[in-house]
Amino acid sequence: MTITITAFERSPDRGRGLARDMRVRWALEEVGQPYDVRLVSFEAMKQPGHLALHPFGQIPTYEENGLSLFETGSIVFHIAERHASLLPREAKARARAITWIFAALNTMEPPIVELETAVREERGKTWHAEHRAILEGRVRTRLGQLSAHLGAAEWLEDVFSAGDLLMVSVLMRLAWSDILDDYPNLAAYLARGQARPAYRRAFEAQRAVFTAAPAED
Repeated sequence: MTITITAFERSPDRGRGLARDMRVRWALEEVGQPYDVRLVSFEAMKQPGHLALHPFGQIPTYEENGLSLFETGSIVFHIAERHASLLPREAKARARAITWIFAALNTMEPPIVELETAVREERGKTWHAEHRAILEGRVRTRLGQLSAHLGAAEWLEDVFSAGDLLMVSVLMRLAWSDILDDYPNLAAYLARGQARPAYRRAFEAQRAVFTAAPAED
């Protein structure tokens, strides 16, 4: 049966590839798996039909042959474990790649999202500058550690994997800032990920949804 994923009918990221369905699209493009996309509105995301697929009323969801999944990490792992192009077959290499999936989502993404949220929602508060400096310090600590591990390597391990796919997706969330300028190897790593043909196909598909969406009132 055809894989169906859900995505925003009108994405708040304005077609920049940050909505989390992008990660699932990219994974499917990397393994050459056709898929359909069902667009959902913010209102529909809170209705019983969607909540049956995603209890927290978010996107993306994944449906295939009676299986329904939510959470991008789970979905990407499900796709990757069936395709050697995203998870190596050799046991130790596979375990390391899976570890990077968790590291991207559990170690790198939370401080980046916290900083991003503070900049967007706390601007103008008297304590914003001090709080932002604390949050940016946490992000820079993680970036420094990641940069030290990556060094001059092309990918986190010997070959591109689902761990890289998710790590690149997380680093994309810093596009609004110039923080990555201080970590040239991470900036180059991000650029390599975004240059992959599968990424470009996924990005253009997600971008097309935003372009086709009706204008805001």
